[in-house]
Amino acid sequence: MSDDVKKRLLQVLEQNHKITSKTLATMLEITDTEVKEIIKELEEAKVILGYVTLIDWEKVNNNDDNVTAIIDVKVTPQRDVGFDTIAERICRFPEVKGVYLMSGGYDLSVVIEGTSMKKVAFFVADRLATLENVQSTATHFVLKKYKQDGIIFGEDKKDRRLVVSP
Repeated sequence: MSDDVKKRLLQVLEQNHKITSKTLATMLEITDTEVKEIIKELEEAKVILGYVTLIDWEKVNNNDDNVTAIIDVKVTPQRDVGFDTIAERICRFPEVKGVYLMSGGYDLSVVIEGTSMKKVAFFVADRLATLENVQSTATHFVLKKYKQDGIIFGEDKKDRRLVVSP
């Protein structure tokens, strides 16, 4: 199958992982069997890593028990492996939702979730900052999410275009 078809399939799945293989086949002008084969191939090759449901937690229990923080981490890179070893170690903490190698003043950006600001602060102080090769951290608490993974939170489906009259 052509790389163009695979890329188009991935773009559609990224927007809606619940779309049926029959619908994908129609959109891509290939058979349902071909869609299933491509998806299986992409999963086995670890191109498709998983399927995620994005939840607006503020609408569940008033978000009383969920705090998100972005922690900038300055790290001393290790010989022959750079930042990979420390990043992999940080990834293993269950609170960690994402780890990114960054340009700029800090080396890694770590996204974590906790049940309170205090618990997030203790995680940073006791577990993250104490790791070997971590020089410093800067914690930023997320106060409100407006958009994540291309999805706008709290968006109503009203038509926001300006009314034009003659």
